[in-house]
Amino acid sequence: QVQLVESGGGLVQAGGSLRLSCTGPERIFSVSTMGWYRQAPGKQRDLVASITRGGSTNYADSVKGRFTISRDDAENAVYLQMNSLKPEDTAVYYCNLQAPLFSMWGRGTQVTVSS
Repeated sequence: QVQLVESGGGLVQAGGSLRLSCTGPERIFSVSTMGWYRQAPGKQRDLVASITRGGSTNYADSVKGRFTISRDDAENAVYLQMNSLKPEDTAVYYCNLQAPLFSMWGRGTQVTVSS
């Protein structure tokens, strides 16, 4: 794989759930920190959640208790389980891979939460 590939975005009503997936290159995935970022119109791209290769996680305050990041290195995949979604979660969500010598970005997947 030359790029990260996200999937799982879509349209959901407030209070609903979505699960985002991201897959990346085999040889570097397992030694990289993975993250999910989001960017709403007119806003900067901000970190939503990250997970190191050792399993340490970090979350933005706005999603704590609602979102869960996880990884499966055997599948070269990182996931973001999003529960209790709010309209303010609406954004393009990007997968990020931070390797020792380089970083990679996916092209994003749209998440829209209606009220």
